[in-house]
Amino acid sequence: MSASGYRATTVAALSEAAGLSTRQFYEEFRTLEDVLADLHLQVNGWAEEAVLAAAAATEGRPLRDRADAIFRAYARNVTADPRRIRITFVEIIGVSPRLEEQRLARRSLWVDLICDEAVAAVARGEAARRDHRLAAAAFIGSVNGLLHDWSAGWVDATLDEVVDELVRQLLSILRPLEGHP
Repeated sequence: MSASGYRATTVAALSEAAGLSTRQFYEEFRTLEDVLADLHLQVNGWAEEAVLAAAAATEGRPLRDRADAIFRAYARNVTADPRRIRITFVEIIGVSPRLEEQRLARRSLWVDLICDEAVAAVARGEAARRDHRLAAAAFIGSVNGLLHDWSAGWVDATLDEVVDELVRQLLSILRPLEGHP
């Protein structure tokens, strides 16, 4: 994608920037949307690899440690390159029904990951026993919004401070409130 984003990119400009002919572009992709779809999946795949590695490295550790390590791995990965944030939180939104379906499917996988962690935390007695799906979906919305706003310079905080806040939110979702089941 060009510096001005997906919507301002043309096949000719992308091909030129990549040092390819448009013929070579069309040998690999049908449309620019196909490129964006692949990039979105690739960025999410990298983040998922980082998260799964952090989860494996903290196996058996308390919920606080796991949540912190897992989320720091995600945040470091997705913010490692500003283009990753832009693809994940900006460019993919509202492009087409197909890409919206892909975006929501990826979001659903992140919700599933949080719910799986919640189930394990419940089994260890560290989280409230309930359906965490709605709260996990709300948390993903917070993650998307806050990381986007941070990357755009709208949040005056370090990445560590942003992650600390998001980890606090995640832990509050998983742990029971005082006096509530």
